[in-house]
This record gives sequence, C-alpha cells and structure tokens, in this order.
Amino acid sequence: MANWKDAVRRVLYPAYESRVVKGLPEGRIPQHVGVMLDGNRRWARAVGADTASGYRAGADNIQPFLGWCEEVGVKVVTLWLLSTDNLNRPAEQLTGLLTAIEGAVESLAATGRWRVHPVGALDLLPAATAEKLKAADEATRDVDGLLVNIAVGYGGRREIADAVRSLLLEQNERGATLEQLAETIDVEHIAEHLYTKGQPDPDLVIRTSGEQRLSGFLLWQSANSEFYFCEALWPDFRRVDFLRAIRAYAERERRFGT
Repeated sequence: MANWKDAVRRVLYPAYESRVVKGLPEGRIPQHVGVMLDGNRRWARAVGADTASGYRAGADNIQPFLGWCEEVGVKVVTLWLLSTDNLNRPAEQLTGLLTAIEGAVESLAATGRWRVHPVGALDLLPAATAEKLKAADEATRDVDGLLVNIAVGYGGRREIADAVRSLLLEQNERGATLEQLAETIDVEHIAEHLYTKGQPDPDLVIRTSGEQRLSGFLLWQSANSEFYFCEALWPDFRRVDFLRAIRAYAERERRFGT
C-alpha cells in the first residue's frame, strides 16, 4: 500500500507543484526567508536511526531547499542550524551535529553557487568549526548568487547584546560620551551592528516539525515577518511544502506594525 501511495505522489505532485508555481502572484514573493530546520532527531527516532543520521539527513535537504528558493526568486535565506542553547547538549549529540554542519557548509561553498555567510557567536564554537565557517565565508565572498546566512551558535538575545556591545565600543573609539550616545541612539544604530547588518529583514520565517514558537530566532529582524509552521520534520520537508509556504505568504495581507 505504501509503495502504491508513493507512486501516486510521484505522478501527481510535479503537476500540482507546477500549478502552484504558476499561480504565485508577481511581486508577492518573499525576498528573505528564515528557516528553523527543526525535527532532525525526531526523524531519526521515527526511522529507527541514530541521532547523527538525522543530522545528516537534515543537512542533505539544504541544497535542494536553496534550489527551490532560487526557483521562485528569493534573494536571502537564513538557516538556523545551531542555537547557543544547543551548545549545552551532551557531547555525543553535539559532535554529530557539528560534523553535519561542517560538512553541509563545506558542500555549499564547494558548489560556487551561493554566498555562504555565517551569523552567530563564532567565539562560542569549537575552533575547528569556526574556522570552517570563516573559510566558507571567505571562499564565497565574491559569488553573485543567493545569500545564505548560516546561523550557528546563534541566539536572538545574544545577537542583540552583541550589537549593543559593538555599538558602545564603536562610539567609545570615536570619543563619544555616554550622555551623547543616550541622546542619539535609535533602532537604526543597533540594526547596523546586528549579525545581518545591511540585509533586508526576513519577510517569511518557516519552522518545521510542528513547533509553533520562535525560540529566539531573529528576534530583532522578525518584528514584521510572516510566520509559517509546517508539520513536516525537516528531513521530510519537500518542495511542495515549501511552495505551500510561499503561497500562504503571498496570500496574506501584510500589516506592518499593526
């Protein structure tokens, strides 16, 4: 029965997906999509595999996802792969996750297709992982393609704290007093020191695995984002799931600040 259902899906889904793509309204495609790649460990448990296999399966789904984003015209993607809280996981889990992340980042950079840009507190990561992220950033710096932010060692509160710290240090170097800074500081000053400085804020944030919370992802940048929560675990997230998210976004009436 399962094989029969899979065969039907293989026949029907391409036609359905093509219809969804053609029906997407011009000018309503998100330019920046943030994704919380959730559910890798649950996927592993569901298929009777170890945790490391779940991380690898999740990593394998990244390149297809970026291709789908290119297809519809997305310009920036932010992938949350590891939070600051995740760094407190048991060593056996963290090692497998970091290995999968390192492999995924190296593979993305090797394609020469995308600009890979790490965002997060790299100083909290093992030195080898941080070096590989920096190497991917440097190797793809001049690539004229989709900008892919790799959020590793990332926490929204940490990012805002780092931005404020960076701003204070910058103003101190310029000789500004605390009173002068207090009189002039505004939201734009802080935004200029975020990990994603110079980039558009995310229009759409997707979280897989059925969880319906932000967990600190892009806290500052997502103030006016639309959110889409998908039941699929990340390794099972398909092109049709992505297109449904884009269609849902396109159908919404965005109300900035209200």
